[in-house]
Amino acid sequence: MLPFLFRRTFGAIVTLILLSAVTFFVFFAVGDPALMACGKNCTADNIALIHQNLGLDKPLPTQYWDFLSGIFVGRDYSIGHCGAPCFGYSFATKQDVWSTMIDRLPTTASLALGGAVAFLVIGIGAGLLAAWKRGTFLDKAVTSISMVLSSVQIYILGPIVLGIFVYSGIMDSPKYVDLTSNPAGWFMGLLLPWLVMSTIFTAQYTRMSRSTMIEQLQEEHVRTAKAKGMPARYVFLRYAWRGSLIPIVTILGMDLSSLFGGAMITEFTFSLAGIGRLAIDSVTTLDLPMVLGVMLFSAALILVFNIIVDAAYAFIDPRVRLS
Repeated sequence: MLPFLFRRTFGAIVTLILLSAVTFFVFFAVGDPALMACGKNCTADNIALIHQNLGLDKPLPTQYWDFLSGIFVGRDYSIGHCGAPCFGYSFATKQDVWSTMIDRLPTTASLALGGAVAFLVIGIGAGLLAAWKRGTFLDKAVTSISMVLSSVQIYILGPIVLGIFVYSGIMDSPKYVDLTSNPAGWFMGLLLPWLVMSTIFTAQYTRMSRSTMIEQLQEEHVRTAKAKGMPARYVFLRYAWRGSLIPIVTILGMDLSSLFGGAMITEFTFSLAGIGRLAIDSVTTLDLPMVLGVMLFSAALILVFNIIVDAAYAFIDPRVRLS
């Protein structure tokens, strides 16, 4: 297990370095970032001052090395010291990029994790129920509903849900409330975004859990357990259900990037101040340090969760060997 985790961690670090290099050179080699940082009515003296303050007067490889080393040891600017991890300062707000992302992280983390719990519980539960009642009206109804929901997009369903529940006065407008200070407000404030964001994923996991469970029920060890006279419900939950989780966990690891993308669209739809909304605003204002920081931070989170998902295989199915 440890050698596997070491190899995956090393691969993740190399991936992040390559991603940061490509992104940095694309962003900073095309055009002059000082013009974007200076804004309107910018003079030549102001541009020269920005070059000096941000280190843009140095060769591009030196700029990249300063950026990369600043993530680990911090970086000194003419305007002051930026403590590690330092991703620079925002062109738009002049604030530390790392501090801004950390302030927005609780909203995005709550939205993504809550949405994941929603679509896993609802999707897997509905899929298992459909597999248990295979061939019945309930099975056909669940399958049909999942197919319809899979075609609904967040940016279409979101305004409809807002019109039905929020603009009519049934519920308050979605907002993020600190979990530790008001758990009930945190839950109710994110309930609608969770349900909307999880719609597409719920449909996918419903169909997947149904098909994998039906396959597992045909396996030799499951039929052997039935032949020994074990109760059908016990065999279903003890043997078949555990084996059906492997493909679901695999797809969950692959869906992490889609989950962040769904959180981005959901934050924009419901006006939530998270990292996704920060990324959209940064792209709109050409805030290169913020865009670069958000991209690397999101990529690092996805890689970490992928490593966790891969390590979880051994605990779900003892037949899996991470070697």
